[in-house]
Amino acid sequence: MEAGPLPEMDFATFRDQLPAVRYGVWRHSDTIRNEESVNPGFRHPALFYSGAEDYLAGTVPFVHAGLAAGEPVAVAVPPENLAVLAGGLGAAAGSVHFLDMTRVGRNPGRIIPGVLRAFADAHPGERVRIIGEPVWAARTALEYPACAQHEALINRAFAGRDVEILCPYDTTTLDDAALRDARATHPVLISGDKEYDSDEFDPDEVVARYNLPLPPRPAGAASLPFDVDSMAALRRFVVGEAERHGLREPKLDNWELMVDELATNAVRHGAGTGTAHLWADGGRVWCEVTAGGRIDNPLAGREPIRVDAEHGRGLLLVNHLADLVRVHTGPATTTVRMCLAVRLDD
Repeated sequence: MEAGPLPEMDFATFRDQLPAVRYGVWRHSDTIRNEESVNPGFRHPALFYSGAEDYLAGTVPFVHAGLAAGEPVAVAVPPENLAVLAGGLGAAAGSVHFLDMTRVGRNPGRIIPGVLRAFADAHPGERVRIIGEPVWAARTALEYPACAQHEALINRAFAGRDVEILCPYDTTTLDDAALRDARATHPVLISGDKEYDSDEFDPDEVVARYNLPLPPRPAGAASLPFDVDSMAALRRFVVGEAERHGLREPKLDNWELMVDELATNAVRHGAGTGTAHLWADGGRVWCEVTAGGRIDNPLAGREPIRVDAEHGRGLLLVNHLADLVRVHTGPATTTVRMCLAVRLDD
């Protein structure tokens, strides 16, 4: 099943000011063919910046170098930095693909398959450059662990690929923990005119460190155990609870599909049973599915799968549709928590 396109961007003012800039969201099926480049040219530097001038000094030469070499270039950053960078690039901005990371990367679990891999895989046999800024000060405490894991997993997802992904980090607004994690998830660091190897690089440790039990559910959460014989009852339950909390079409169909995929995974690949918990908080409807079994592949749900793959579509689809997905997997139990905004325009 195809998850459909990612949401389009909405920057009317920015488009009017910079009409030559091309915009778009890279679309792909959740079963695209896995074509690996033969050129082991993967680079993943972190750029530490302070202010617009610093940002441009680190990003504009990166883009110009890629364009001069004939490399496709994409930029996925928050909108304020899109405007800064497009303005700094001038006419060259028309050759760059710009994406609003606060939309396409709202769920960090979507960034590797829906942004980075989608762009790289759209240019087979070519070296590509991407500026990706998944961490910004407004990220919530619940979102941030998925961001850190995302940055760590880029190194695994692109090993052996001819891709360079530059990740800017704002040293004036991010806390010490985020900057420390940047040093642990990027093998190369750039600060000012200095580029050096990170002596703190340990992405696997970051993935493991943020594989923590999720915050407690609210006391009023509705719960329903399920097994293979009660899937229809589960679907009625999750749709009814979501409607009660204000979720409407077309999001309601996506919601039912997401929960059904998680529950089906639990029944087929776990212990055969599980429990779904639903609640609303902060303008969002939440669902948590807990079931037996362990996820051994840290990239599960974060990378496109082969067309002949028998497993792996469920969590990928959930990452594609949800506003946030958090996963905790233990020795014998896995919990997946996801949400959708109630407002149709959010």
